[in-house]
Amino acid sequence: MDDSDASALVAAALQHDDEAARALVRRLYPLVAKVVRAHRPRRTAEEDLCQMILIKVFQKLSQFSGKVPLEHWVSRIAVNTFLNQIQSEKVRPELRYADLSTEEQAVVENLATSSDALAPDQRLASRQLVEHLLDALKPVERLAIDLLYLQGCSVEEIRKITGWSAALIKVRAFRARQKMKAQWAKISPREKL
Repeated sequence: MDDSDASALVAAALQHDDEAARALVRRLYPLVAKVVRAHRPRRTAEEDLCQMILIKVFQKLSQFSGKVPLEHWVSRIAVNTFLNQIQSEKVRPELRYADLSTEEQAVVENLATSSDALAPDQRLASRQLVEHLLDALKPVERLAIDLLYLQGCSVEEIRKITGWSAALIKVRAFRARQKMKAQWAKISPREKL
């Protein structure tokens, strides 16, 4: 979105121009949906979280200064909203081997006994296993791991999205990796032999 175009839409929306507000939603929704799909907490519906974020954007629209691109400002609101949502859900259950589905158990056993790549039918189960491991993390740690390793963002990109310092990003990622390793050690059959 062009900065001048975005500023014009924001100004018109602040003057209660319904058409400008609709145009702003049409332009921002794909960005918000992308962020939500990448970080959505398990118990929150994607559409509900998108609506919560867009409501917050319009509630805070008068605070938009135009010093940064509108997309960055909206991304920051989206990230903070889903971090708050994850925190409110307190999704940090302990994961045990018995809690895993049969497919996830097969992935754990395959990873523990083989260095071969996963079969295509095990990739979904492996993703679900990663989700279980991520659920044990604090929201900020989960965000650091997701952005850094799952989405492949650079530390600089994460810094722009979250507002954290580079050192803080690295520390949170390190602590999250340590927690995930500890969680993995609890469920890995290799550790039980």
